[in-house]
Amino acid sequence: MDALIERCAGLDVHKKTVAVCVRLPNLAGGQLQHVRTFGTMTADLLVLRDWLTAHGVTHIALESTGVYWKPVYYVLEEAFTCLLVNAAHMNNVPGRKTDVQDCVWIAQLLECGLLRGSFVPPAPIRELRDLVHYRKVLTQERAREAQRLHKVLEDTGVKLASVATDILGVSGRAMLEALVAGTTDPDVLAELAKGRLRVKLPMLRQALVGRFRRHHALLVSELLAHLDYLEEAIDRLSEPIAEHLRPFASRLIPLDAIPGVNQRTIEGVVAEIGVDLSPFPSDRHLVSWAGLCPGHHESAGKQTSGTPRKGNRWLRATLVEAALAAVRVKESRLAARYRRIMRHRGHKKAVVAVAHTILVIIYHMLTRGVPYHELGAAYLDQRDRDQATRRHVKHLERLGHRVILGPVA
Repeated sequence: MDALIERCAGLDVHKKTVAVCVRLPNLAGGQLQHVRTFGTMTADLLVLRDWLTAHGVTHIALESTGVYWKPVYYVLEEAFTCLLVNAAHMNNVPGRKTDVQDCVWIAQLLECGLLRGSFVPPAPIRELRDLVHYRKVLTQERAREAQRLHKVLEDTGVKLASVATDILGVSGRAMLEALVAGTTDPDVLAELAKGRLRVKLPMLRQALVGRFRRHHALLVSELLAHLDYLEEAIDRLSEPIAEHLRPFASRLIPLDAIPGVNQRTIEGVVAEIGVDLSPFPSDRHLVSWAGLCPGHHESAGKQTSGTPRKGNRWLRATLVEAALAAVRVKESRLAARYRRIMRHRGHKKAVVAVAHTILVIIYHMLTRGVPYHELGAAYLDQRDRDQATRRHVKHLERLGHRVILGPVA
C-alpha cells in the first residue's frame, strides 16, 4: 500500500518505557525505519521529542494505554500532529508479540493513513475534566458514606431514616450529634426536630428508641466528620470549576433552559466535549462517541440493532442524570418522548433515548448559537399526524388521484 505520510512514527507506550519506530522515505525507493526505546521520565521524553524532530517526523500515533499515554502525548502534542488511537482499532495479525513489533505495526498503519485518532480536548478542557471527575468521585464517596451511616443506625435499632426524609438535614444532624454526645432519651432527642418534622413527634419518639452503644457513637462521629470533609472538598472544587467555565458563560447560560439540565450538567458536558465541537462533524458523530445511540450491524444485506458502544462513561452518566430529571417535566417534548418510548421499550431504553436527544440539542445550541425552543408535549403527535397526511397524499397522487385537503365539517 502506498505511503500517504512520508515521515511518521509509531509509539508503543508502557509505564517505564516507550518503543518508537520512525518510518522515513528511502532515496533508493521504499521506506526506511529506525526503532529505538526510550524511558518515560520527562527528561527521556524530551530526548525522544528532539530525536523525532531530527528525523523530520510530522505525524505520530500511540495507543491509549491506561493513563501512561498522557505524559508522552502532552510532551509531543505541540511539536507534532499526534493521533491517540484506540488499541481495539489496530489489532495486529496473530503471532509472536513484542514491543518492537507493536510500534512498527502502528507506524505502518499511520503511514498508510489507516488510523483514526480519538478525541483529545485542548489543555484547558483537560484541566476542567480532571476537576469535574474528582468532584464526581467525591460526590459518589459522600453518597457511600451516607449509606454507611444508615447501616450503622439500622444496627442500633434507631429508625430515624424511617421518619425523617433526610437524616443529614438540620433536624437529623442535631439528633445524631446528640446521640454521639451520649443523649439516648427519645423524648429529648425528638424535641430537636425542626419545621415540618415536628408534626411527626410521636413517631420520632418511637423511632429513636434503640441500642446505641459507645462503639456506635464512635462510628457515627467518624462518619459525620468524613461527610463534613467531603462536603468542604466538593465546595472547594466548585470554585475553580466555575472559573474555568467563565470565559464561555455567554454560550453556556442558554443551555440551562433545556429541561433537566442544570449547572452541574453543563459543567459535566463541557468537561468532556468542550465548547468547540468542530471535531464532531455532526450530532450523530457526537452521540455515537458518547455511546448514546444503538449499535449498528449489517451482514448479508440485513441491518440489525445491537448493544450501544461503551462511549464516554462520564458524559453518558451526566446526560442520563439530566434525562431522569427531564422526564419529570410533564409538558415538555422530552417527557413526551420518554412516555412514547417507555410504553414499548421500557424505562431504561427510554431514558437513554432522552439523553440522546438532550445531547443533540446541546450540540446544535453550541454550534449554531441558537436558544432552546420548547416544542411542547403535543409536538410529537402533531408531527406524526403531519407525516402520515403527507404520506397518504403522495400515495393517492401516485394512484392518479388529485387530493384537496380540508377540515372535517
